Amino acid sequence: MVEKRKPQVGVLALQGDFARHEKSLRAAGAQALPVRVAADLEGCRGLVIPGGESTTLMHLAREGGLVQPLRAFASRGAIMGTCAGLIVLSRQLAGSSMGTLGLLDIRAERNGFGRQAESFMDKVDLNLDGRESRMEGVFIRAPRILDVGEGVRILGYWREEAVMVRSGRILALTFHPELTADYTIHRYFVNNMVMKNAHTAGAA
Repeated sequence: MVEKRKPQVGVLALQGDFARHEKSLRAAGAQALPVRVAADLEGCRGLVIPGGESTTLMHLAREGGLVQPLRAFASRGAIMGTCAGLIVLSRQLAGSSMGTLGLLDIRAERNGFGRQAESFMDKVDLNLDGRESRMEGVFIRAPRILDVGEGVRILGYWREEAVMVRSGRILALTFHPELTADYTIHRYFVNNMVMKNAHTAGAA
């Protein structure tokens, strides 16, 4: 019996807790590898942009010549951004002139829930393509989603506030799923976005 090949998913490893995402992706059935230069994106069907410090992430991406390759990757691969990753993907930031990748039609606010002292954990309600569930959300200096554009679906709520959205190949959330032992979101990303995208690309 031929073993099913695991999809290759990169994790932007410039700054932040990328190692935890690699562990979660492996638990979700993917082959995870760090991405530090544009060549590392070759062969990847998906990419995770982790939490960390958004201005530092963008600075390092610009210094490393990764901004355009990351934007180009969005046309062929699935991308998930968590916390700072959501900020980097956002099209517009409230009260900030920081440049972003501009790939996701949302308006976000950096540190929208407050600074480090206001970090918290609480249940998040998910609706992943009709499958409802709850998981623990870890919010650390988390951004807020203020507005969503047309074609952006809300997949997760904290209380009545949107904390997880999807638009096409892009998934973004304000909390840190990699800091729990619940791999629901990483499995959804791998199975429903990376694998489906790979099948579509293979049939093209």
